[in-house]
Amino acid sequence: MSSEPWGRVDETGTVYVRTADGEQVVGSWQAGSPEEALAYFERKYEGLVVEIGLLERRVRTTDLSAKDATAAIEHIRRQVDEHHVVGDLEALRKRLDKLAGDVEARREERRAAKAVQADEARRAKEALVAEAEELAASEQWRAAGERLRALVDTWKGLPRLDRRTDDELWHRFSHARSAFSKRRKAHFAALDAQRETARQAKEKLVAEAESLSDSTDWGPTAARYRELMAEWKAAGRAQREAEDDLWNRFRGAQDVFFQARSAVFAERDAEQRENLTRKEELVAEAEKLLPISDLKAARAAFRSVNERWEAIGHVPRDARPRIEGRLHAVERAIQEAEEAEWRRTNPEARARAQGLTGQLQDAVDKLRGQIDAARAAGNNAKADKLAKELEGRQALLDQALKGLEEFGG
Repeated sequence: MSSEPWGRVDETGTVYVRTADGEQVVGSWQAGSPEEALAYFERKYEGLVVEIGLLERRVRTTDLSAKDATAAIEHIRRQVDEHHVVGDLEALRKRLDKLAGDVEARREERRAAKAVQADEARRAKEALVAEAEELAASEQWRAAGERLRALVDTWKGLPRLDRRTDDELWHRFSHARSAFSKRRKAHFAALDAQRETARQAKEKLVAEAESLSDSTDWGPTAARYRELMAEWKAAGRAQREAEDDLWNRFRGAQDVFFQARSAVFAERDAEQRENLTRKEELVAEAEKLLPISDLKAARAAFRSVNERWEAIGHVPRDARPRIEGRLHAVERAIQEAEEAEWRRTNPEARARAQGLTGQLQDAVDKLRGQIDAARAAGNNAKADKLAKELEGRQALLDQALKGLEEFGG
């Protein structure tokens, strides 16, 4: 670039630079020729050109802040305005103006981006606060507690807002966490109290269960163990360690009792099965007495069977109705034979039967005479009515005669 348009040196060694406002003094040069003076001040101009170029590149390619960029621009601008160089100062001013505009545009972009970021951060924090306030009422203590801790980590990762907004949101967020913590603490304190009450109640149940474990009063004790189990379930849970230990003791006491009962019942069942076999043999012996031909011998034989039966003892409950029913059938047959024998040998009953038969026979004979008389008189209606009455009396007479036969005729 020729320096002729931009500067000159007068005869006194004063160096000038041409500008739109006319020539401006650059400085004084006494050390050499005018060409050397202009070359020196042109090099200083080129230094400003390089400095502006470097600043343009930093603004374009780095994250240089608008504040630092503006300060650098003003520093160079002051050097240009002091016009201690020779060159196209207006071109430098234009480049600096453009660069200042670029910096301002970049400042606005960053301001807008920061506003967007702040808006996003505000909405994100509002969402965290809303979720925290919802979790504050939760009774899912573990899940809600873990989620609140995760929300704190998320909050820490978000950029800060303006102090007033950030403080208000943090206050709500912190208040929600505190409310949840207080409710959780109160819940577990109440739960601990309930568990302590349950532990004390179960200690008493265990003590009673252990005191009953060696009982041989099988029925009432088994019933009491069932009641203790119902009371155990109603008592609620104690603390985990105490619950496990108490349950093991409670269940152990039950096991001791029920195992002993099972052993006794197993022995009893074996004995009762043996009793059943022996009673089945006796029933078979009794059933051979039927049909009864010799009542006296049958009665004596049954008495012997019955005495041996009573001496044997219990049989299994489910077999009892069947086996006793067979014996009772033989007993009823003997009783019926005894009743028949009594009727045959009782004089009073025989007399009553003969008297009743005579009365019925008289009534039947009288009705037949009345029927014959009615028909002879042509009164068939009366005869038919008397005939029906006769049928009833005849049936009674036949029954009485049959009963009389049981007494030997």
